[in-house]
Amino acid sequence: MKVIDILDRGGPNALASGEAAHGVARSDAVAVNSAMQRELYEKRQQIYPKAVHGFWRRIKWLIVGLLLGIYYVVPFLRWDRPGAAPDQFLLADFTGRRFYFGPIEIWPQELYYVTGLLILAAIGLFLASALFGRVWCGYACPQTVWTDLFIAVEHWFEGDRNQRIRLDKQPWDFNKAWRKIGKHIVWLMISLATGGWFVAYFHDAPSLFVSFFTLQAPMSAYVFAGLLTATTYMFAGTLREQVCTYMCPWPRIQAAMLDQEALSVTYRYDRGDPRGAHKKNDSWEGRGDCIDCRQCVAVCPAGIDIRDGLQIECINCALCIDACDEIMVKVDRPKGLIAYDTIQNIERRQAGEKSGYRFIRGRTLFYAVLFVGIGGLMLASLLMRSTLDVNVQRDRAPLFVPLSTGQVRNAYTVKVLNKANQTRDVRIRINGVKDGQLQANELPVVDNSVVLTAGPDRVVEVRLFVVADPERLKHRSTPVMIEVQSAKDSEIAKSKSVFIRGEHLEERDDDD
Repeated sequence: MKVIDILDRGGPNALASGEAAHGVARSDAVAVNSAMQRELYEKRQQIYPKAVHGFWRRIKWLIVGLLLGIYYVVPFLRWDRPGAAPDQFLLADFTGRRFYFGPIEIWPQELYYVTGLLILAAIGLFLASALFGRVWCGYACPQTVWTDLFIAVEHWFEGDRNQRIRLDKQPWDFNKAWRKIGKHIVWLMISLATGGWFVAYFHDAPSLFVSFFTLQAPMSAYVFAGLLTATTYMFAGTLREQVCTYMCPWPRIQAAMLDQEALSVTYRYDRGDPRGAHKKNDSWEGRGDCIDCRQCVAVCPAGIDIRDGLQIECINCALCIDACDEIMVKVDRPKGLIAYDTIQNIERRQAGEKSGYRFIRGRTLFYAVLFVGIGGLMLASLLMRSTLDVNVQRDRAPLFVPLSTGQVRNAYTVKVLNKANQTRDVRIRINGVKDGQLQANELPVVDNSVVLTAGPDRVVEVRLFVVADPERLKHRSTPVMIEVQSAKDSEIAKSKSVFIRGEHLEERDDDD
């Protein structure tokens, strides 16, 4: 019994419930269910992208070289910093709890700057998509960059599309073995270089590479280098278009970013249809320019047909433009049957109107204003940010300590952050407690304040006590302000806390 017969009678559930009525044995039902699974879940078809030459292919190679150059060169760029701070231009120093980007130094307390950068990157991606479609996916995405590199290695070892297809079909021999093994060895070398360089962004790059190959690097360096090596080899070498289609969320998100005015790689069906084979000296009257050669499909790394319209698998790599232009030249037709265009332009041409691009639209203005606004706020914050900060933690066990004098004492741990590259003397005061007296175990108290020395790019911790008469306080909890002032440049940092007087006194409304 065929699968279609079962489906006509209501599918496998109908089959299971009506076996006796139809005289079908349980073993037959199992066999049919297995057949249905084979019909519904097709095995992935291997894609063999054909090599293509042209303007957009050259642009892609230029961008691949530029991005790979940046990735491999940046860890070795130096930036002279005073003191013991690392001299690497770009470094995420987890050990020292700092992020360095040239002259900018981000502390853990300033992680909001990193958050802001991620928000700017997302908005920039939204803006680029609204203007130029999936330009990120087609040119700058790491998956695209490394897949392009891996496909180039595949071409070097196994040849172009038809040669690779024949090689995969032929039985194993020495020729096939050395080509396949050589390709995978080079892929592994590229993957290892990718993983190793990524780790260099988290350690001093020159010293890391020496310790890495002498087996003296931290274990975390080997773990993350191994993970990046494995994922690069698997994603760029094996999974390829499946990462973009099934694993990456951006193809789904970008649908909300696009509209009919977004510039994308487009098959101009107003010019190409009706399509069909064409022979030399045949007339072009009554037909389109597309000769149905399917070269656009042959060069596509996702294996799709751009003539079917916008598709989730399409990354806008523009290789189909080069392939189609090459065919148009051969059949003596104008280039641009596949080109960067908009759906709205096609509809305008079909209506006899003049085509054009509207880059300034509601959504593009919104993204641009949002990008500039957030970027401006971050820049202003960076320019005006303080090099002095304070963090206060009040003791919670106990909340307060009654003294034999009838007074109450609260304890505070004050952490002073000196973000400057020079040593500074700072004065600490605690304001807000009426007639409160400041005490410190190891530091002298002068004028109800404490002076301590904070080293460059360091955190200094001091334990302070405030003693006050509870009868002089109106409420159980009194707001206080801890103030830290630099003696050299008068820069001030403040932090709020509270003073707990205890609960043995009633609330009072008088000011005494």
